[in-house]
Amino acid sequence: MLDPIAIQLGPLAIRWYALCIVTGLVLAVYLTMKEAPRKKIIPDDILDFILIAFPLAILGARLYYVIFRLDYYSQNLGEVFAIWNGGLAIYGGLITGAIVLYIFADRKLINTWDFLDIAAPSVMIAQSLGRWGNFFNQEAYGAAVDSLDYLPGFIRDQMYIDGSYRQPTFLYESLWNLLGFVLILILRRKWKNLRRGHITAFYLIWYGFGRMVIEGLRTDSLMFFGLRVSQWLSVVLIGLGIFVVVYQNRKKAPFYITEEEK
Repeated sequence: MLDPIAIQLGPLAIRWYALCIVTGLVLAVYLTMKEAPRKKIIPDDILDFILIAFPLAILGARLYYVIFRLDYYSQNLGEVFAIWNGGLAIYGGLITGAIVLYIFADRKLINTWDFLDIAAPSVMIAQSLGRWGNFFNQEAYGAAVDSLDYLPGFIRDQMYIDGSYRQPTFLYESLWNLLGFVLILILRRKWKNLRRGHITAFYLIWYGFGRMVIEGLRTDSLMFFGLRVSQWLSVVLIGLGIFVVVYQNRKKAPFYITEEEK
């Protein structure tokens, strides 16, 4: 089993979980700032947005997780803020981040779809990296299996939990998001009929479908009245993505690639 603590500085423990999230964030900010001028968005506005959105998204991710595990946390109030042990629900962070983005874009007079389109691939690669935090914490795993011989030794050993090897669902989602990130980069550079909002729609559909399937393999899902919350939200995301494509096509939204770039 790998030590979840990456660096110990006296009483201060820096965990791999935090490093994975921060690394994903830094890469996401860099990629978004690099693409921002293409949509006539000031890169410094991206930094201003992150300074506001990131702490609120962490709060939203934790609040979402706590709400759906209220039976546990109501009896263990001291652990409500112990995010270093895991327990950040991605959907809670996404919902909070989307709300903050809409308000921020409106105040900065930035087109919301443009902002979402340049942020979507960055969010996807950040999610891909962030899932490795679950790996170090031994969470977000699936049912017991006989063996994991197809995996590298360090992953296989870390997935030996409670006396059994477990399906590495964290890895499935990480790889799915990585593939989605690559496809978005290809689409936005090569597909000349890509309209404003289509990249956001692709993210919603791609991530929603992958999460819906992978969530069904997990054994630690957040439940609500016997149903997996993330699967229902994934269905909503897929439906919303399809709606965005149809809506933007019907209103003949501007193409992502400008006439000058074609």
